This record gives sequence, structure tokens and C-alpha cells, in this order.
Amino acid sequence: MDLPESSVRRRVGPVDREELVRVIEESLYSLGYRQAAAELEAESGVPLYPPEHDRLLLDVMAGRWDACAETVRSVAGVGDADRAVAEFLLWRGHYLELLGTGGDAGLRRAREVLRRRIAPLAVDRRCVHWLACAMVSCEGAVAPDAVVGWRIAVFLDLVEVLPPWFHVPTGRLEHLVESAVTKQVASCIYHNLPDEITMLEDHKCHEQHIPSECAQILCGHNNEVWFVRFSNNGDYLASSSSDCTAIIWKVEKDDTLTKKHCLQGHHKPISFVAWSPNDRMLLTCGTGEFLKLWNVDTGECNLKFRGSADYIISSCAWFPNSEKIVCASSEPGSSPNRIFTCDLEGQELEVWAGDRIPKVSDLAVTPDGRHLIFVSCNDIWIRELPKGREWRFREKQAISSLSLSVQGAQAREVCD
Repeated sequence: MDLPESSVRRRVGPVDREELVRVIEESLYSLGYRQAAAELEAESGVPLYPPEHDRLLLDVMAGRWDACAETVRSVAGVGDADRAVAEFLLWRGHYLELLGTGGDAGLRRAREVLRRRIAPLAVDRRCVHWLACAMVSCEGAVAPDAVVGWRIAVFLDLVEVLPPWFHVPTGRLEHLVESAVTKQVASCIYHNLPDEITMLEDHKCHEQHIPSECAQILCGHNNEVWFVRFSNNGDYLASSSSDCTAIIWKVEKDDTLTKKHCLQGHHKPISFVAWSPNDRMLLTCGTGEFLKLWNVDTGECNLKFRGSADYIISSCAWFPNSEKIVCASSEPGSSPNRIFTCDLEGQELEVWAGDRIPKVSDLAVTPDGRHLIFVSCNDIWIRELPKGREWRFREKQAISSLSLSVQGAQAREVCD
């Protein structure tokens, strides 16, 4: 049934009505509601695809290449460059099919297509040269038993260069909804919960979702707590203090924390701790003294790194395999600053020292182990491992610490 023209709005808000209906139809077909989609097409009078689309699809699947080219030329809104690319895709598909048939007859027909149909097109000549070479090497030739899949691929390549009205992309409605939801979440200043997002209302977290009440006070240190860090799996919390101890806390099932181990043995305040990527080991860094490696399960000190008592270790980080660490240190007096790597036996593997090495305030290794990132004063340094190439970026303010994203593609620094 056709709706009266006066009762049909051409636009729904800023959106064209026909485009909206077509996107809904595509979504219904994708979700498996084929009857509902067909009824929507019939009632709205808006087909999912224009006649040219269906004609082109049938001609491509039947291998009627001249008819395909004629349809492409008749599509409105196609520029000369895109039309040339579309025709190239068509004739390339036909050409590679002919190469796949084998025999002298197939080669003669392929040569004719290359000379008369492909060569005159205004496309990248390197593509034409590659096709000419394929006649000798048969690279890319389409075997007869692969023709159906190949023609589907040709059609999908074609619709990519034709105007948007010609073909509604698969999953277009889902993409639009996901983009809108992602934008709402990004603009939600209180968003911090992994709850499922509903489409039935605009997303907005209330300020009550931000933790604002003290859930537990952890008692165990006898002086100021200088550093805290959760383990990578979230099962433990490590705290270090000016009382020269570090404590490993266990996160229970009800989210309360209980003391697991008190790590003793440092003679000076512990300024820094670092969890191994597998969470089985913990590094503690004493202010102006040595570095210690602890077993998380037993609470025992596995290693005191030798030779580190003569310089101040300012920061340390693990490599992703949990078998190597990197430390930054500065020595009293006129001795140069150092950045060095160690294995878990305490043996130094690589050392970078000299006047050009800055005093490092914090460092990190990317999750792939390929780059070392460290900060010093106003500078961010990136060192490629193991090649040693370096890049330096300068900020306007002094940088005191940094943190990498989970993928390691982004770094966030804290400035004074």
C-alpha cells in the first residue's frame, strides 16, 4: 500500500527518510528478519537497493561483463576517476578468470581484454603492467572452481567505489548506534563502571558512581606510606613506607584487603615497588640503597641486586617476559647517571651511562618489549630496543612520572 505523499515526511530530523528506511531494512535482513524487511520495503515503497544494484549483481555473477560496464557508466554521481577504477575492477576480474581457464584460447581472449578494455583506462599504469606480467606468471589467475567466490569479491570491490546511495554497507545501523554510544560514554564525566549500555535511554553515569566513601583503612605500617600499586591481575596490593617495609595485601572475594606478607630487610625507606607481569614477583626499591626481589607466594627475598648499593635507584620496570628488569640510577658526586638491564640472577646485561644519560625520574617498557620510555626533567625519551635508536620530546613543564596504556600505544605523564 502506497502512503499518501502528504503523510510522508521527507526528513526525520536531520536524516533523509529514505536513507533511514534503507538502513533499517539492511539491519533487519542482517538480523535474519527477512519477512519483516520485505514487508517494510513493500509498505514504505523504498527498496533496499536501487534497480541498478540488483542488475549489476546479477550481471557480475553471470559474467556478463559488457552489461556490467554499461551499468557502471549509467550510475549517477560517479566521477571520471571512480568510473575508470570501477571499469578496471570489472575487466581485471574478467581477465584473471580467462587466465585461469588455461589453453591458447583463454590466453588470446585475455590478451584482447588487456589490450582493448584495460589499457585505455586512466588508471595507475603499474596495475596494468602487473596484469601484463600475470599473463606469463599466471599470478592471480582464478581457477574455474573459484569463480563464484571471485565474482562476489569483484562485486564488493565495485560497490566501494560507487556512490553511497548505491549500496547500504553491511551493519550500517549497528555502526551508527555504536558510534553514538561510544560518543556518549566518552562525554560522560563520571563514567567508570563496565555496566552494559542500554539503547533505551541516553547514557549518563551519576556522580554517586564515583567512589567517595572510605571502604577500609589498612593498618600495618608504622610511618608514612610512600607508594601503592595493585598487581596486574588485581588480586594483590603492594604498599611501601618510610618505615623501611613493604606489605603485600590480598584482595578477598568481598573486596576487602587482608595482610599477606610484610617484607622486611631494607634499612632505608622504600620509595618504589614494581610487580612482574606474571604477578609472581615484586621489586622493592630502597631510597639510596639496594634493590630487592621478593617471592609473592612466600614473602621471601629471592635476591638483593649486587653492586647497586653505591648508587641511588630512582625507578625500575619489568620486561614483558618477567625475566628481565631495567633500572635507572644516579650516583653521588660527579659519577654519571646510568640505565641498566639485569636478569633475575642480578647480572647486568646492558648498561647505558655517560654524561648524555639524564637523571631519570620514571621509566617503563612497552608491552611488546621493543621500546624503553623514560622521563627526565622536561623531556620524554623513547629508546628502541635492541637497536638503540632514540627520540626525545620536550614538554613545557617538568615531568615526574609516566604510565603506559595496556596496548603500549599511548603514554600519560604527570607534570609538576
